[in-house]
Amino acid sequence: MSLHRANNIKKLAEEELDVLILGAGINGAVAAASLAARGVKVGLIDKGDFAGETSSNSSNLAWGGIKYLESHEYALVNKLCKSRNNLMQHYPSSVTEVRFLTTIQKGFRFPVWFVFMGTLVYWLFGRFFTLAPKYLTPNAIKKREPTIKVAGAQAGFEYSDAFLKDNDSRFVFNFISAAAKKSAIVANYVESVKAVRENDRWEIQAKDTTNNQHFTIKAKVLINACGPQVDLVNKGTGQKTSHHHLFSKGVHLIVDRISKEQRVLTFFASDGRLFFVLPMGSKTCIGTTDDQVQNHNTSVTDADRQFILDNANTLLELKKPLTTADIISERCGVRPLAIEAEDGVADWVALSRKHAVDVNKADKHISIFGGKLTDCINVGEEIAGIVADLNISMKTEDSLWYGEPADPVKARFMASIKAFNIDNLTPKGALEPLSSRFWRRYGEDAFTLLEAIKQDPKKAKLALEHTEFTWAEIDWVADNEMIVNLEDLLRRRSKASLVIRKEDLHSAQGLQAVSERLFGEQAQQKMDEFCGKVHIQPDVALKNSA
Repeated sequence: MSLHRANNIKKLAEEELDVLILGAGINGAVAAASLAARGVKVGLIDKGDFAGETSSNSSNLAWGGIKYLESHEYALVNKLCKSRNNLMQHYPSSVTEVRFLTTIQKGFRFPVWFVFMGTLVYWLFGRFFTLAPKYLTPNAIKKREPTIKVAGAQAGFEYSDAFLKDNDSRFVFNFISAAAKKSAIVANYVESVKAVRENDRWEIQAKDTTNNQHFTIKAKVLINACGPQVDLVNKGTGQKTSHHHLFSKGVHLIVDRISKEQRVLTFFASDGRLFFVLPMGSKTCIGTTDDQVQNHNTSVTDADRQFILDNANTLLELKKPLTTADIISERCGVRPLAIEAEDGVADWVALSRKHAVDVNKADKHISIFGGKLTDCINVGEEIAGIVADLNISMKTEDSLWYGEPADPVKARFMASIKAFNIDNLTPKGALEPLSSRFWRRYGEDAFTLLEAIKQDPKKAKLALEHTEFTWAEIDWVADNEMIVNLEDLLRRRSKASLVIRKEDLHSAQGLQAVSERLFGEQAQQKMDEFCGKVHIQPDVALKNSA
């Protein structure tokens, strides 16, 4: 596997690629993994970190699109349900079934029985893969979830979809890691400054944004997987496409745990759109907004915060109303919605998250529009087919390029865990044993972490206060996950900065030692950047840490 950034940048500059992918969100990540598994010489770059925009700001759900039943997009729902089931089958540690408890208020636009029939139809589209839906009276809702206000409720129901046990950006990174193991050349913080097609190939003027060094990448095929910036990048390369994007801004707020249950609470907000109360480890994520914006550069506003807090306080039975002081962190991103019409549509809210791919065969250029995490495997398969049609040789036919390692490999790992009693070394306060955490996050690489702990049991000790990172993980991450700054580690390779208050992370024991392991002589500079360029006194590493 090659996830050593400097070496990869050198390779990108020296080797001619079959395919270069711009953008390392979910679309770019699965395209790279699918192509690399088929023996295509592929490169993947992103001007920021991997999964740095939309793919790190989702609701962390893999769902079949139940809301699209209302707009009669039955083919899409069928496809998404099949894709969701596929993810659950092949990523059983990461993508797990979760119950959605939906409350229907009095005066809702449809009768409750009609909406419940929709959940049964949804279960049918899902091929009965999950638990069956259940109709709930207001008393039954209150019994299941005391935090829900049922005074204005007609009734409700429970049904199933799936969610990510870690976070969306970690899920994306694991596709990138899989691509790298199949010899894809990947690098974050590398920007495509200019791309032109000459002599039947693309020449991309690239810049390493960490040091402003420029270099040229050559590739036969160029894939634009830049998410919300697809249109902007296409403008720079002179590509004319039949699709373009509209943007919907989505905001989530993370607060202390509201419900003790690991289920999603679903409501219809004051404006009639879906509103979620989602489990996020030891915290709760609430939202989302759904506001049309003109471009991808957006941020959380006071109005966004108030909308979410007001709806949460209206719909939930809380000990005290939520205020801005209760907000631990915020997520803000735009949903890129693919559309064919030139000037948009009147009812943009009705647009689904289905993806679209435009191909310029003459230029050997591919643009990926829209999409969602649930549909990612289909995107990877589709892109491989299109690249083959552009006369790029598929040297191997690796039909199963995704998924966790095979069951016998997991069984061998769990036997090794048991033989050495590694779970007995799980740091106090951790939400799960080391075995399940290591396997879910690192897959087959978990064997390396296990061996490190066998050699030195201190590697199982907590590296950074408030988090679950062990020293074995920090060593692995430092050498293999292209960490350029602390935000990469704490926001995208994990969800630490989402569930831990900023001030607590800034003053956490172990931060100095972790930064030194990751960045060496640049440790203090990286800490200052993470803490808002405010110099803080180096802390003392945790006792007995490596």
